[in-house]
Amino acid sequence: MSNIIRLGISTCPNDTFAFHALLHRLVDWRGLDFQVELLDIQQLNDRLFRGDLDIAKASFHAALLLADRMWVLPSGSALGFGVGPLLLSSKRNDVPNQRSQLTVCPGTHTTATLLFQLFYPKTARVKQVVFSEIMPMLKENKADFGVCIHEGRFTWEAEGLYLVEDLGSRWESETHCPLPLGGILGSRALELDTLKIVQAVIKESLLYGLAHRDEALKTMREYAQEFDDDILMQHVDLYVNDWTVDLGETGQTALDALSARASQIGLLVEGSKKLEVLPLS
Repeated sequence: MSNIIRLGISTCPNDTFAFHALLHRLVDWRGLDFQVELLDIQQLNDRLFRGDLDIAKASFHAALLLADRMWVLPSGSALGFGVGPLLLSSKRNDVPNQRSQLTVCPGTHTTATLLFQLFYPKTARVKQVVFSEIMPMLKENKADFGVCIHEGRFTWEAEGLYLVEDLGSRWESETHCPLPLGGILGSRALELDTLKIVQAVIKESLLYGLAHRDEALKTMREYAQEFDDDILMQHVDLYVNDWTVDLGETGQTALDALSARASQIGLLVEGSKKLEVLPLS
């Protein structure tokens, strides 16, 4: 059995915070050899569809389509209340209602795109771009609307943009569940014992970060689009919570709600495998 684990994580601050200790071997790798790549979330989704990674952060939109090939690990997810993507506009009091309008989204299989499809079906043309291009395109009037994720949630007002709707708040009001944005997926091709070791290392890395918050800042700054330390820590405070440590029953309920909504718009075919959190017992 190979001990090499092809691990992919995103460059967003909550991931670089959670994986800081793993990246710098501040936790025991338990005999595994992690070969780590840091990529944009849509790049990670694409790599998982190609089967290039054993363990990776993925949008839960993508995870729904990968459920027959991947487990969801209990630790490392971004899930919660008040964490959703924002639908922004370049003009005050504008809403998507014309096919001639353009909305830019951060990737085909991101949960942000899925939420826009759920709440604004067939209301505007959609173009997929790297998340860091969305606010610049709005400011330059190259798009009418943008679904904003990551640090942009904290900086859109300073950038002179306008809030159309908090898509996460709408999800919460309609489902009464925390919003499942993304999680750590593990290949079903790996042995369960190996996956449990990976899960243990990831959880230990996350707990290390929570106990040594300031220590992770250097790693976070290295990959962040926003270099203000207060904003980076706001990001961690928002996206790293008890469900990041362990999804638990609430996490599984939220995943089931996302699956049900995706089925309603035809994203999943009848009989699709349900997303399952890796059993540890």
